[in-house]
Amino acid sequence: MAVWEIRPEEPRDVADIDALVAKSFGPGRYAKSAWRLREGVSPQEGLSFVAVEGEVLRGSVRFWPIAVGGDKALLLGPLAVDTEQRGRGIGIALMNRGVEEARAFGHRAIILVGDAPYYARAGFAPLLAGKIKFPGPVDSARILGLALVEGVLDSLGGDVRRPRIDDAVCADGAPVA
Repeated sequence: MAVWEIRPEEPRDVADIDALVAKSFGPGRYAKSAWRLREGVSPQEGLSFVAVEGEVLRGSVRFWPIAVGGDKALLLGPLAVDTEQRGRGIGIALMNRGVEEARAFGHRAIILVGDAPYYARAGFAPLLAGKIKFPGPVDSARILGLALVEGVLDSLGGDVRRPRIDDAVCADGAPVA
């Protein structure tokens, strides 16, 4: 039986990742606040990983630069695992690899919007309601954080926004020609 491995994302993976994310999250993903924060911004360098089994993509995770109030942080997502591969530990392994690398690069905190019971397995915990405000509607019970530096989540708060725009985009998210 083949075993999957986690490795850094490569340019040749992009089409397969896009297809996996589309299949996993559907067209509604474009309306989500977390998705909108990623528009026009490149993933954080060195923090995009894939799970592969042989040459087959099984899962993907990316981390994005964000600002929370006046502080820098990372936004985890999307984390996508092929539906037929769920339950094998691929998602947790992808997150753990990303968290390890983020810590090694000196990042201080990771934020995400997701299900607390699942992400708690990688150390994420709900943040105090109202402490961090995403643009657009987000259920505050689903805003989770992980401190990579002890105590950093105690002082982290405010509006979440993109710290930079890397690519010009149209209102619908398509690149500008």
